[in-house]
Amino acid sequence: MTAIAYTGARVFDGNSLRDGHALVVDGARVAAITPESVLSPDVARQELPGGILAPGFVDLQVNGGGGVMFNALPTIETLATIAAAHARLGATTILPTLITDTPEVTRAAIAAVVDALHENVPGIAGLHLEGPHLCPARKGAHAGTLIRPMTAADEDMLIAAAEKLAVLKVTLAPEAVTPEQIGRLAHAGIIVSLGHSDCTVEGAEAAQVAGATCVTHLFNAMSQMTARAPGLVGAALSNRALSAGLIADGIHVHPENMRAALAAKAGPGGIFLVSDAMAPAGSDITRFELNGREIQRANGRLTLADGTLAGADLDLATAIRNVHALGVDLAEAFTMATSRPAQVAGLSAGQGRLAPEGPADFVHLTDDLHLNAVWQSGARLG
Repeated sequence: MTAIAYTGARVFDGNSLRDGHALVVDGARVAAITPESVLSPDVARQELPGGILAPGFVDLQVNGGGGVMFNALPTIETLATIAAAHARLGATTILPTLITDTPEVTRAAIAAVVDALHENVPGIAGLHLEGPHLCPARKGAHAGTLIRPMTAADEDMLIAAAEKLAVLKVTLAPEAVTPEQIGRLAHAGIIVSLGHSDCTVEGAEAAQVAGATCVTHLFNAMSQMTARAPGLVGAALSNRALSAGLIADGIHVHPENMRAALAAKAGPGGIFLVSDAMAPAGSDITRFELNGREIQRANGRLTLADGTLAGADLDLATAIRNVHALGVDLAEAFTMATSRPAQVAGLSAGQGRLAPEGPADFVHLTDDLHLNAVWQSGARLG
């Protein structure tokens, strides 16, 4: 196959922005990032109207898209619909997310993702189980009747699933599990993320020591930071070993809280962007159901009848614009949607980055950071 050099745009490779460089793609793989001045005249060129080329976004929290919810019908066909919808929005790699549900639905979701990985459904990297082992007081839009502590059978199911899945992320509340359970999950290769929790900072620290490495949707559905009780928010910001997802829509978290968190976060664990998208992503539907409850879409919000936020009406290009508007360096804003979540998920080399021999999953954004085009495995999506 003939290589194509994409020129005319700045190139973000997953770490830094490069001016005057071309992205060279050969089939489904990246061939090189090279200065335009040394490109061979024999290489075909695709001139872009400025803007930025970047790796396809990596979204670790995707509940639905294309008009469907993973919970409603956890099948390989549903996964293909969701992944295709998010690819068109720039997220070429996703973790489909199952919100708190019954053990039967959870088993079906695991089986569907195993099948999707076996069939190489584009964009599916693994599975995120958000619940059911959460704190009822911090349930958010999760069905309280389905929330419960983790049993030995639950633990066995998760460890067995981890053996079949390339990536398994589990969001849980420290008060719904034991440190020993967290340790065994982490030892099995499961990404343990803390969320929907009313835990103390001490409880969060104990969970991190046991093996937790992440916090789910920072600020939302968790104990807040006050003068004498740092809570899970304080632990997420001060604990260097914890990374944290952020819904940067300006609705779930006030912009000034986002700004403060981004300035305060101690690393190497960092903050990464998630969409927390639901069925409306990539579609024009205005209502859908979750566990038998209607959720309405209006004015950029998804809400239950009582006004509780139920996921987000957000894509990662918008999230990048929002954090950049808060003063986040442009390269850092792109890192938060590409290489950082890929690293958190332990994805294979090249995902979330543009590197030789890596997958040719990339996006083109305009100079004002609006999505212009998406390529997956080297093919431009319509």
